[in-house]
Amino acid sequence: MANIKSSIRRAKTSKKQALINRARKSKYKSAVKQMMAHINSGKIKEARNFLPKFHSQLMKIAKTGAINKKTASRKISRITKKINNAKK
Repeated sequence: MANIKSSIRRAKTSKKQALINRARKSKYKSAVKQMMAHINSGKIKEARNFLPKFHSQLMKIAKTGAINKKTASRKISRITKKINNAKK
């Protein structure tokens, strides 16, 4: 355990932030899983309806830095591509 007052405070905030980031990453992963479940089961209409919410969730998480913005954009792009190709 840290002895210096500032490092004690820093350790506390670091723990809190780690919990918050873990929750955000979990939300990110579950959103991706939910979208992939829609696509894999052939429920393209539901996937299309979920797409704006999915996009919003990923960008909110990326904005905070829990995941990289480019990673979120890449996921959104690939999933949108899958949805568009599934209708054909």
